[in-house]
Amino acid sequence: MYDGVFHDMIEKTKEVFMDDFSVFGNSFSTCLTNLENMLKRCKDTKLALNWEKSHFMVKEGLVLGHKISKTGIEVDKAKIEVISKLPHPTTVKGIRSFLGHVGFYRRFIKDFSKISRPMTHLLEKNSPFIFSNECIQAFRTLKDKLTEAPILIAPN
Repeated sequence: MYDGVFHDMIEKTKEVFMDDFSVFGNSFSTCLTNLENMLKRCKDTKLALNWEKSHFMVKEGLVLGHKISKTGIEVDKAKIEVISKLPHPTTVKGIRSFLGHVGFYRRFIKDFSKISRPMTHLLEKNSPFIFSNECIQAFRTLKDKLTEAPILIAPN
């Protein structure tokens, strides 16, 4: 939906993240102009915004569990802290849940699929559930990599 309404603004003055978006500019006045244009477009197309979830003229913010700022995109430390304290899974459901949460941040983890392979193998049909030392190592490595996650730099 946003693609159609904001097709000429995407990547020039705004980024869209599913049903969230961020308006930007290289100066305060440019950002204000871009915001004004975006709000006018919303009004013209009768697109309703959730004002309680809206934040204006901030230097950084959380979008879909990622911290966005002028330095780039990084993981939300609060979410990572919860994951880092998890004990290793003891059931298929637990593995599925852990990989789902960690997979949300896969863009920050080099070789995510390769690292998680011992655990994803346990999700395969007819695979016996043996949480081996390889699985424990994969689990620990994923947690460690999350806490060390680099900042991804947004394109110009």
